[in-house]
Amino acid sequence: MEEKGHILKILEGVRLALESENYVKIKNLSNKIVHHSSVHQDPDVISVAVIIYSLSKLIERESYKKEKNWGSFYKNYLRNISDMIKALKRKDIDKFRDEVDANRKLIQNLSGNLKVYIGDVFRRAKVNKASRIYEHGISMEKTAKILGISLWELAEYAGRTRVGDVNLSVTLPIQKRIKYVEEMFR
Repeated sequence: MEEKGHILKILEGVRLALESENYVKIKNLSNKIVHHSSVHQDPDVISVAVIIYSLSKLIERESYKKEKNWGSFYKNYLRNISDMIKALKRKDIDKFRDEVDANRKLIQNLSGNLKVYIGDVFRRAKVNKASRIYEHGISMEKTAKILGISLWELAEYAGRTRVGDVNLSVTLPIQKRIKYVEEMFR
């Protein structure tokens, strides 16, 4: 994991944004990490992007807070974020990866409606982040595989959001192209 310092900085920003439940800031931090995950294609970094984005969605929706096990889930989720930060500060990558896995287990251990709701939020977050990574030029197939979603889910979402719409026929006017060529040979 090459981007430890960057991830640490983002997670610390997430922790600060959590104090004021600023889900917009948390979403923006998730988007920042996507660029780095696209460059390095590190599954740990990608998992953190999904975790952060999901967290922003959970905070954004007040209805989740009324569910039976919300309080204990949220407390454990916050502790998990803090534990990721501690592991990165100690440069303990194995412990950091354990914390990423622990985050997944938090959801698996839920029950009732909260498990269904949060599971759905995480699924949608994976598709959203996959779309953003695809937008950065990583193939759809590779992106879907890294995030553990189907190629169909990613293609459907990317098509709906028009992420892949790029006009390849747009070029520079002929005068500018000639000018660039002339400058190359000076």
